[in-house]
Amino acid sequence: MRAVNLSSGSDGNLTYIESENAKILVDIGLSCKETEKRLALLGVSGDQIDAILITHEHSDHIKGLDVFASKFKTKVYAHVDGWNAINNKISRLESTQKWSFSECPFTIKDITATAFKVPHDSSCCVGYSFTCGSHKISIATDLGKIDENVLKQLSGSQLVYLESNHNVDMLKNNPNYTAMLKNRIFSSRGHLSNLESAKAISYLAQNGVKQVVLSHLSKENNRPDLAYTEVCNYLRNLGIQEGVNIKIDVATTEPGKIFKISKRLSK
Repeated sequence: MRAVNLSSGSDGNLTYIESENAKILVDIGLSCKETEKRLALLGVSGDQIDAILITHEHSDHIKGLDVFASKFKTKVYAHVDGWNAINNKISRLESTQKWSFSECPFTIKDITATAFKVPHDSSCCVGYSFTCGSHKISIATDLGKIDENVLKQLSGSQLVYLESNHNVDMLKNNPNYTAMLKNRIFSSRGHLSNLESAKAISYLAQNGVKQVVLSHLSKENNRPDLAYTEVCNYLRNLGIQEGVNIKIDVATTEPGKIFKISKRLSK
């Protein structure tokens, strides 16, 4: 398997995952044109995508869905509890393109996908774990808190894309954010802070996870270098060394590193 985040953050989220036989997108928060452009960097064309898996209906996750999926007749998967909200924002998809799931695993060629609900202020938001043989990649962004089930789903992954949305002090002191908006982000249905992400990573580092990519950073209330430093400092204080016990990278709005999942993670 290999995976690459092609865009991350409130301007648009797009992650590409492939196995020997399957090519999938998780979310499509960029325009169809931009999505095709970024896939081309990987040598992949739009008509090669087997499926698009949606986490939730917010525009930074489905902006390009209608145009892309209708153009290439791509199958679109979303949780059964989330389709109504998604349907309110799209109009071009045929009913045969829309696939629903619950929390039961389902397959896309040789990839098995398992969705798990996460707390967020949408109609229904999910994370995903993808397995192919002994390889596992997981994604959990847009969530206000980490619970035992989320940790269970992420454990054992060679690669995890995990939200690290904001620095608490930057958000508290942001004069452009109303108190209501700050409370929404801080809530259990909002977004994970760098510190909350670090706490989750300290658990994952002891439960089989080898690589974490900090994702969905706020461009107003965080910075890549700050998120990385804050997480690594927290881990270091617990005796967990970045680069030794676990590797940490940061996703941005630009295409990131390509991770190849084999017996050993490479990039």
